[in-house]
Amino acid sequence: MIMGAHMTQKELEEIRHKWVHEHVTYKMTEWNKWNYEVLDNITWSRRSGRGRNDTWSNAIIMADTETSKKKDSEENHVCAFTVSIRAFDMNIVTLYGHTPVELCKCFKKIRKHLSGDKVIIYFHNLPYDYVFIRKFLFTKFGHPEKQLNVKPHYPLFINFENGLQLRDSLILAQRSLEKWAKDLHVEHQKATGKWDYDKIRNQSEVFTPEELEYIEHDTLAGVECIDTLKKALNKKLWSMPYTATGIPREEVRKRGKKNAAKQLFDQIALTYEQYKKMEQVFHGGFTHANRHLIDELIEGLIQCYDFASSYPFVLLTRKYPMEKFSSMPDCKLKDIVRSAKETAFMFKLIMIKPRLKNDFIPMPVLQMSKCVNSVNVITDNGRILSADYIEIYVNEIDALVIYEQYKTDGDICVEVEYAHKDYLPRWFTDYIFELFAAKCNLKNGDPVLYALAKAKLNSLYGLCVQKSVKENLIELFSDREVNGIIKHEGEFIIDDSVDELQIYEKYLENKGNILSFAWGTWCTSYAMYNLFQLGKCIKEDQTISHWIYSDTDSGYSDSWDIEKINTYNQKCKEELLANGYGAVVVDGREYWLGVAEHKPGEDDYSQFKTQGAKRYCGRNCSDNELHITVAGVPKKTGAQCLEDDINKFTQGFIFSGQITGKLTHKYFFVPEIYTDKEGNITGDSIDLSPCDYKLDSTEVKTDWFTAFDEEVQIQVYDEGRIY
Repeated sequence: MIMGAHMTQKELEEIRHKWVHEHVTYKMTEWNKWNYEVLDNITWSRRSGRGRNDTWSNAIIMADTETSKKKDSEENHVCAFTVSIRAFDMNIVTLYGHTPVELCKCFKKIRKHLSGDKVIIYFHNLPYDYVFIRKFLFTKFGHPEKQLNVKPHYPLFINFENGLQLRDSLILAQRSLEKWAKDLHVEHQKATGKWDYDKIRNQSEVFTPEELEYIEHDTLAGVECIDTLKKALNKKLWSMPYTATGIPREEVRKRGKKNAAKQLFDQIALTYEQYKKMEQVFHGGFTHANRHLIDELIEGLIQCYDFASSYPFVLLTRKYPMEKFSSMPDCKLKDIVRSAKETAFMFKLIMIKPRLKNDFIPMPVLQMSKCVNSVNVITDNGRILSADYIEIYVNEIDALVIYEQYKTDGDICVEVEYAHKDYLPRWFTDYIFELFAAKCNLKNGDPVLYALAKAKLNSLYGLCVQKSVKENLIELFSDREVNGIIKHEGEFIIDDSVDELQIYEKYLENKGNILSFAWGTWCTSYAMYNLFQLGKCIKEDQTISHWIYSDTDSGYSDSWDIEKINTYNQKCKEELLANGYGAVVVDGREYWLGVAEHKPGEDDYSQFKTQGAKRYCGRNCSDNELHITVAGVPKKTGAQCLEDDINKFTQGFIFSGQITGKLTHKYFFVPEIYTDKEGNITGDSIDLSPCDYKLDSTEVKTDWFTAFDEEVQIQVYDEGRIY
């Protein structure tokens, strides 16, 4: 196309938009049979400010690979790929091929014809696809000039010198592509069931119409989801957040700027040493099973009560450290407890011979993995029953539960620091409540806006617990000796040349950082404290506790005291009202933050068994079927393994990988690209094989990313490496 010498960017955009809609008809075609000159008509946007003045293509691109096992090797290879391109509110093309060499050639053609300094290509699960194509990318474009990894083998983005940027959409969506497409109601949905993952495929294979539809819809649904989310966020493509937590970040900063949030942040900022201590104090949600009821079949009416938006509630209703922490002399635990209402404390708690006051206490709070020193500890699924000696960093909210549960031969609080507590800034809590109201009002309305409001609400807590000092993970592109140990290509090392203090000081100086890490730390403590208050709403007798199971913001019991629950809920409402918030009313129904809720039928069980944290099974009253929660085992298919018999849910039971679909990852890093005897061009790869899961009493450790992680087996063999 020809454009006038004095044409503005907006005028150019309008002309090209019209031309593309009039002259381009979407189609799926082989990568080398399409006229890439069509892409010359796609415009770019300029990113300016903070010393930047680069341009980014407006093309929305999603790529995906399909892989196959080999006949005579555990290594895998790419057997198909698709690249969908969308611009000007329409799908332009889906290109497909067979080999990673072809994919890189396709990328090169796309890069050649798209204007702008940078071109973004999304993968929905970049950590998987990247391993298969990394060596081919290096051959074509050189090694990445920059990348950000949340942990080894989990890149958020990868930049190449030619302007290509690979991004992961999975960590942004926080859900599978199938669910994301359904939630956002996009035109193309995942064509589930039209691809046989067990079939051995070569790169010479001709695809059936059903297979072509499957691989086409994977990337078409992807670009449509990205476009839908981009519009809902009112973003340019280059300014799209990398993660779900990033979705509300800009709005938080915008509101904070209007309310002198940076000034407050600077006033209460932690020193580097205090920040490192607070990392020790921070803990996640409380998940535990009653040790006295492990492997016991409980029959009757078992009910689950869970909190409505537990973290948002405590952010609105509780008081947090609101000044700089100052040191004070050593003291006793009871001194901390007495002052816990108005003063925040963080300290190292030393306990001599701590033990539960009563053996019937079902949910011990002290966490063995958080102890910095310990002697002769007896644990219950990672929680301390007794010990000769422990040292652990906690705050005053944790102390309230510890003081209630444990007795000792002596305790001392050292390294004690304190700060005045107050409610969080009004601009921040107002935004939280605004998102909760939007979520309630949109529940049966616009699915895109509802999904967005829900994602924003759930992400606000995450903004308060972003690491101020992050590890810089370096991907090795060749073997290297590190501290006397040979590290191989494909492995990741931590850049130990980083000056953490310098990084932390830069973090403090950044004008965009306005939420204190202390707020997120206290938030989890308050939420845990509330869970223990919910536990007190259970009727108990003198022989055994009826508090069966806890999972961060919910409790299971066969003996709830409804009057106590009502009293607890009324207190929640009063606490909200005391800080100026109330119910959200939709169609005559009140929605309250923080209250303990129960859905009759859906949250009722006629049978229940637990084997420990993140391992329980119940027969749900709504459908009379067994429902399971076992970390690492898919819920629906895992329940099928029990064959409707809850008695099989016992230690030693094997959840068959063939039934559950649970897969184990084996990483293969080969010395160089090779062609196998079937003619398949192969580089590094991941083998996904069915993995059985043995139900036992081993402690389960989870983090925010485990929803997308699988068990990794580490082996070494002569021809290559598996991580």
